[in-house]
Amino acid sequence: MTGLSRRILLQRGAHIGLSLFGMGALGLGTQAAWADDLRVGLPAPVAVLHTLDGLTLSTADLRGEVVILTFWATWCDPCRQELPVLSRYAAEHAAQGLRVLGFCLDGPERLPQVRAVAETLSFPVGLLPSPWFGGYGRIWRIPVSFVIDRAGRLADNGWNDPHPAWTQDRLRRVVGPLLA
Repeated sequence: MTGLSRRILLQRGAHIGLSLFGMGALGLGTQAAWADDLRVGLPAPVAVLHTLDGLTLSTADLRGEVVILTFWATWCDPCRQELPVLSRYAAEHAAQGLRVLGFCLDGPERLPQVRAVAETLSFPVGLLPSPWFGGYGRIWRIPVSFVIDRAGRLADNGWNDPHPAWTQDRLRRVVGPLLA
């Protein structure tokens, strides 16, 4: 799937949602749009970020830290609004053991735009090579984030958040207690 096709599909999915029937009709298979086994309090699926700088970061190596996995795109207005909020919060709480890993859904043809946004952020960013992301399911709605506690358990399931964009209040409420 080309980057443009993926962008159009993600935009449509973000605005109208995609049923399993609709995804099958589009030739995307019949996998669930989200991960049914993803449960708060259970071990979080391992996530690996290949950063724009060539590093590989795995949540398995970040045990003992609170980790936010955030999924965004340069063309997503709500994403662009939340990224500075999340970046400031991450910088302010890094000493308390907060790590943010940013997964961008733009295709490689938009790498200059992704790099321009990434340069303004306090956390590492990489391109998501496919909208399917292991145990987290198909990333069909953005922004969406998942929070992993210090023990490697899922602390916040972004699929369950009706208003998933990060705000200062939501960060204090969801992430703050994990950092204490």
